[in-house]
Amino acid sequence: MSLYEVVERPTLDTPTLVLGLDGWIDAGLGAAQALAAIIEQSELETVATFDTDVLLDHRARRPTMHLVDGVNTGLTWPVIELRAGVDNRGMEALFLIGAEPDHNWRAFSRAVVDLALEFDTRMVVGLGAYPAPIPHTRPARIVSTATSRELAEQVGYVHGQIDVPSGVHAAIERQCADVGLQAVGLWAQVPHYAATMSYPEAAALLLDAMDATANLRFDASTLKAEARQAAQQLDELVAKSHEHTEMVRQLEQHVDALEVEGQLLASGDELAAELERFLREQND
Repeated sequence: MSLYEVVERPTLDTPTLVLGLDGWIDAGLGAAQALAAIIEQSELETVATFDTDVLLDHRARRPTMHLVDGVNTGLTWPVIELRAGVDNRGMEALFLIGAEPDHNWRAFSRAVVDLALEFDTRMVVGLGAYPAPIPHTRPARIVSTATSRELAEQVGYVHGQIDVPSGVHAAIERQCADVGLQAVGLWAQVPHYAATMSYPEAAALLLDAMDATANLRFDASTLKAEARQAAQQLDELVAKSHEHTEMVRQLEQHVDALEVEGQLLASGDELAAELERFLREQND
């Protein structure tokens, strides 16, 4: 049984596939806001729809019932769709949008990569954001997961070995590696104390990184303006607490020391610890 149905077959010239499924680690709503900016700037055409009855647990992602004067007029069901569009320079792209599957990850990953190959995709790019031991007063960075060392070095990566829970993007990435398709995950850093609030800088970073890595350009100016406002709000909040002021000062010293030593990123152990804490808070 196929997990998807193709509804349109547009003629595409070696598009990039962008993975924008929600439901996994997205600190500061970085990926969600980046995807929202993309959708706002590009008219997307639905190419394929996935069978969410097979892929989703509707008790976790319940449909929305629409009531009019007590009458059930219909339900809106969660979707997983592959859509096609173009960036601001006319470069063609595919976008995997919707809910992260609850079931059948291996079959789903194979289906996504099969569709990517069917449309002669040149590269797969995943979007995400994670909490990190950095202050909002210093520039955040992008970290990659990739199917090759060359791609990882192009973006930047955490040195050493690190074992962390994964989302379905990682499964798709590995399936890409198995068939020889280039794939890279772009992960924006978000200060751990801002991970549960909107952090537009992460979204702006992802859009800029997508341009640098996959040659897909979308306007990030609005997000950058919102990022400046968010930074000012964080300054005000931090200033009200001696404890928070000291925490930010220590993070600044830590990041500055890494810069002096020629390191741009915290260690894998530090990142894993922040990620585990973030996941525990989400579960609580």
